[in-house]
Amino acid sequence: MAEPVMVFAAGFGTRMGALTADRPKPLLEVAGRSLLDRALDRAEAAGCPRAVVNLHYRGAQIRDHLAGRTAPEIAFSEEQPGILDTGGGLRAALPLLRPGAGPVLTLNSDAIWTGEDPVATLRAAWGPQVGALLHLVPREAAIGYTRPGDFFLEPDGRLRRRGAAATAPYVFTGAQLLLTGPLAALPAGAFSLNLLWDRLLDEGRLFGAPGPGGWIDVGTPEGLALAERTLGGA
Repeated sequence: MAEPVMVFAAGFGTRMGALTADRPKPLLEVAGRSLLDRALDRAEAAGCPRAVVNLHYRGAQIRDHLAGRTAPEIAFSEEQPGILDTGGGLRAALPLLRPGAGPVLTLNSDAIWTGEDPVATLRAAWGPQVGALLHLVPREAAIGYTRPGDFFLEPDGRLRRRGAAATAPYVFTGAQLLLTGPLAALPAGAFSLNLLWDRLLDEGRLFGAPGPGGWIDVGTPEGLALAERTLGGA
């Protein structure tokens, strides 16, 4: 059976400025389709039976937008009164995800993948020694990305953070497979999945899966415009 998927959609979208004054960032459109639907389309194409979408900022709009969608099956994880970040949000959603013993897929809703299926790349690289497997692209394939990179990739697929280096060659795209059991050992409340990654790094269980396609960072108005030009009318 395919993995359940967590789609992160609770953020405020502050980098989008006026574009998110009256709507949540996941409902912004590229080439006529919302960012959130594009992420869920990925999950549907991959055969994921169930998706959990977390909600905070203007969550009612997201509920209404997805009311007519039938695949994958969608549940909503409300984050109130405060937003829980990626780690806390995922842990709060576990009863809805019902992951079992296998990994969970997570997708950021402010990313667009081009030229490949990141889920297929992740599944092909998954192995028994992995705690979390991050989909990566080289910095030169990251459209709209202006930061110095995230990771170095070791020959055996394990990851090493950029640390004090000026740049790193690989960028995390917002798609990953991970085991959720280790979340139980982390503090309650809001926390980033970076906290889990650091623990897995220490254990040698954080791996990367570089993909052959491109990726667009759609977290800013400039990135949204680049995505629109890249996808055209598709």
